[in-house]
Amino acid sequence: MESSEQLTTREQEILLLVAKGYENPEIAAELGLSVCTVRTHVSHILNKLGLANRAAAATYAACQGWIRLEDLPPGGKA
Repeated sequence: MESSEQLTTREQEILLLVAKGYENPEIAAELGLSVCTVRTHVSHILNKLGLANRAAAATYAACQGWIRLEDLPPGGKA
């Protein structure tokens, strides 16, 4: 996987929320974006990092130390 340095600040914010279990509509509401914009950001994140899906993105964020899995509630969304 590539370094997160290639992600924009907004993409890093979205990746953190994805890792916490947020769905696109929830991310959109949290950040004041449209769902379409969030979907585009998630797609860019996955492409830039060479990841297949949101679960892989969450794992990436945890491996980077951006989240600690033990701090998340069982259903996500800390």
